[in-house]
Amino acid sequence: MSYSFTLADVEFLTGSDGIGTLADADRLELSPGSLLRDLGRARQQFGDRSTAVVETVLLRRRSAGKIVGGSNWLYTDDGLQQATPSAVARNRARRLAGRAVHDVTCSIGAELAELVGAATEVLGSDLDPVRLRMAAHNVPGAGLLRADALHPSSRGTVVIADPARRSGGRRTHDPAQLQPPLPDLLDAYRGRDLAVKCAPGLDFDKLEWPGEIEVVSLDGGVKEACLWSSGLSAGIGRRASVLASDGTGWDITDAEPDDVPERAPGEWIVNPDGAVVRAGLVRHYGARHGLWQLDPRIAYLTGDRVPDGVRGFRILEQLKYTEKLVRQELARRDCGSLEILVRGVDVDPATLRPRLKLRGTRRLSLVITRIGRTAVAFVCDARTT
Repeated sequence: MSYSFTLADVEFLTGSDGIGTLADADRLELSPGSLLRDLGRARQQFGDRSTAVVETVLLRRRSAGKIVGGSNWLYTDDGLQQATPSAVARNRARRLAGRAVHDVTCSIGAELAELVGAATEVLGSDLDPVRLRMAAHNVPGAGLLRADALHPSSRGTVVIADPARRSGGRRTHDPAQLQPPLPDLLDAYRGRDLAVKCAPGLDFDKLEWPGEIEVVSLDGGVKEACLWSSGLSAGIGRRASVLASDGTGWDITDAEPDDVPERAPGEWIVNPDGAVVRAGLVRHYGARHGLWQLDPRIAYLTGDRVPDGVRGFRILEQLKYTEKLVRQELARRDCGSLEILVRGVDVDPATLRPRLKLRGTRRLSLVITRIGRTAVAFVCDARTT
C-alpha cells in the first residue's frame, strides 16, 4: 500500500530542511535490487521522515516523461496515477486560451500547470487538503481553495473536472460510479461551459452527450475522453486528437467527409490510431488519406499508400483464415518472428503463435480479420513510411 502523506509531511518537504533531505535521498539507487538496503540507510539518515522522503523521490522519478517540469513536485501515488500527462493537458489548455478556468478536481495540479499562461485566470479546488497543499507548491501561479466539486464555487469560469475512475479499489466505466458521479457533476454545472475528463472506455453511444466527445491518444496509447459542452464544441460531435510527447500532433473530427469507396484490398493495410477508432472516425480518417475499409464494420483501412509517419502493413498474401493455410504460407516465406494483429475474429495471438511452429529467419506480420462473413488472413511485411 502506498504511503499516506500528511500536511505535516508537506510542510517538512517544502521547507529548507526537507529540500536538503530530498536531495540527499535522491542519491540513493532505490532499484528493486537495492531497495531494502536503501530503506535501511534512509531510516538511519532521515529518521521518522524517511518514508515520506523516499516515497517522494520514487514518485518524482516515476513522473519523468509524464509531468513536464515535475522533477521537484510533490505527489501522492494516486495523484500521480490519475494526473493528466502534460502533453494532453497542454492540448486542452490551448483550446481554453483567453478564458478564465476553474479546475474543480485539481488534485496535485497537473492540469493547472498547463493552464497557467494560457488562461486569463486559473483557479483550482479540491476536497483533499494534502493534495491541495501539494498543488500550491507545484503550481504557485494558480489560485486555490478547498471546495466540493458538486457545489459550484466560481462564476463566469469554464469548469474542468476529472472524476476519479476507481470505485471500491477497481477501475469503473460506469458514469454513476465515478467520484464525483458524472450525472451529479453535469447537474451541478448545467448551463455552464464545461469540460469533463473520462475514461476512453466509456460507452459514448449510451451517454447521449449533446456536445463534443474528444478521444485523446498520446504516443500511440489512448489516454482519455473529454466531454466538451455545447458552448465549447463549435458544432463538433466527435474528435480524435493524436498527440506525441515531442509536442507534435493532429486531430480529425466528424465535420470532415466520411465517403470512402468500396473496393478490394489495396497494397497496404493501415491500423488507425486508437483515438480515431474509439471516436468512431475511421471512415473520416480513410477519406482524408484516400483509404477505404476492408469491411464496413471493421476498423482496418486499406489503400495503395500509407499516410506519412504512419505504420503500414504491405500485403504479401491474402488467405482464407485457417491455421493450416497460415502455417504453410509462413513456412514458405521462411518466417521465424511474427507480429499478429486481430480484429473482428475470435483468435488469441498468444495461443496461436506457438501452434504456427515458426522456424525461419524472416520477420513478418499477420493481420487476421473478417470481410463480410469470411475470416481472412493477410501475411504482411510491416513498414513505416
